[in-house]
Amino acid sequence: MDGTLQVKTTAHPETDALTVDALEGLSQPQKTLSPKWLYDHTGSALFERITQLPEYYPTRTEAGILRDNATALAGLVPNGGALVELGSGASVKTRTLLDAGAHFGAYVPIDISRDFLFETAEDLARRYSALTITPVVADFTGPVALPPTLAQTPKVGFFPGSTIGNLVPERAQALLAGARNWDGIEAFILGADMVKDTHDLIAAYDDAQGVTAQFISNILVRLNREAGADFDLSAFAYRASWDPELARIDMALVSLRDQSVTLAGEVFAFHDQEPIHVSAARKYTPQSLALLAHAAGWEVATRHRDADDRFSVVVLAPRD
Repeated sequence: MDGTLQVKTTAHPETDALTVDALEGLSQPQKTLSPKWLYDHTGSALFERITQLPEYYPTRTEAGILRDNATALAGLVPNGGALVELGSGASVKTRTLLDAGAHFGAYVPIDISRDFLFETAEDLARRYSALTITPVVADFTGPVALPPTLAQTPKVGFFPGSTIGNLVPERAQALLAGARNWDGIEAFILGADMVKDTHDLIAAYDDAQGVTAQFISNILVRLNREAGADFDLSAFAYRASWDPELARIDMALVSLRDQSVTLAGEVFAFHDQEPIHVSAARKYTPQSLALLAHAAGWEVATRHRDADDRFSVVVLAPRD
């Protein structure tokens, strides 16, 4: 017997939203595109490839921490409780907790990529026959409506992958504060990458195979396909750089010449070497992570880390 798969969607006219976001971002003095639009089906698959690259240490390091502490982390979820994951993707690391959490009542994966989310949820329903799986299609960086059927169910949040580092501090704080206000929330498991050697950081976000470049460039592919833009992909190059003041990796697409791009009837001029900022990956220290949690209504109860202290999985407890 397969697991129970319950579907809850948040209806979004994705193409219109993508176009509006892009028009707004490209109209700024520093042109930007929101990284949330990287994750269509192709983008989600590309990101899963990135996690397997030799340079990309965060995924395997965090996976090791989760394996080593699976029993303790799964034990945070009360009997019959729900694990709620933000930005679930392929739910690869989540399976470590699901394997150790036979007592879980439900798993709620939340992701913006509808097709990829449902494919993953269906696979999980087959693998975990006793678990109710309720995928929610939503942009987790904004308010998320959890399934009303689980309103009274005790919950533990899960946000791995150091995705918290892709958000500006204000948005990161708002996300954690929103989770703090979920009904029945008992704890929040958060993965965060730590500040380390600059060479290692750059290599992780600019791999030799060019998969990350393809992943970031996919946002232009989407704009051409879904919003009718006319980006010449050969006229833009991917660039990753470290900002020590903000403690983050910046990922941009740089124009290789003076050119113009049309989107929804609007013409945008680019100068040679002008960047479009697409994504950032902020890195933390134990102190900066604790300050972020405190400002959002949490406190760091436990910090699990690897032997080299490259990555942390922290357990946040609600702060009165």
